Amino acid sequence: MVIIKSPEEIKKIAVAGKILAKILKTLAKEAKIGVSLDYLDKLAYQLTIKEKAKPAFLGYQASGAEKPFGGSICASVNNVIVHGLPSTYKLKSGDILGIDFGVEYDNFFADAALTVGIGNISKEAKRLIKATKLALKKAINQLRPDKTLGDIGWVIQKTAKDAGFKIPEGLTGHGVGKMIHEDPSVYNYGEKGKGMKLKQGMVLAIEPMFAIGTDEIIQIPDDSWATADGSLSAHFEHTIAITSKGPKVLTD
Repeated sequence: MVIIKSPEEIKKIAVAGKILAKILKTLAKEAKIGVSLDYLDKLAYQLTIKEKAKPAFLGYQASGAEKPFGGSICASVNNVIVHGLPSTYKLKSGDILGIDFGVEYDNFFADAALTVGIGNISKEAKRLIKATKLALKKAINQLRPDKTLGDIGWVIQKTAKDAGFKIPEGLTGHGVGKMIHEDPSVYNYGEKGKGMKLKQGMVLAIEPMFAIGTDEIIQIPDDSWATADGSLSAHFEHTIAITSKGPKVLTD
């Protein structure tokens, strides 16, 4: 069931989103050569607690996962698409890192992600990051009451195809706000005008994920999802409310 939020509830989600955006920006700056994923995770936890908020992913058991998640952030390196568990791995020049982060504040949730290059990354990695970020921007513009879920998926799919990239199968965006994951699922592919109609008061986490080589995914031992062929992947996400004036990004 899709939960429609009141303007007052959207304001509360926006508070969580503001905290998240501030911390995510700091994490992106701290993601450098020689920095461990564990360090970024601990930093995220400390900064979140300082804001009197909670890391939404810590202890959360996602669908398909064998156990609750053990980190405050998802830290996904190179071929890992999403749900990467922070570890002692130290970032190297040429890596690309996806940081996915959720914040709970006053019982309301926000969710966002970005991908950053570490040191000198390849031209293809730069193209991948740019295209995935562009897909999110275009998808956000579809979040209006006269549009459908299919319109969101279509524009993401077209952006991937135009850039020559693949969309990993089975990984989606979702509703968010009163819980970290709510209905509906928001697919990164679709047909114009098809699917559920968007309504004012919906709050959605839109998250394009692109891969260079394949749309096939595998689940690896830490419960994260990776490209089946080992090729690079990128991930961007925002929490957006649908309002009478159009889309309102709550994690910007």
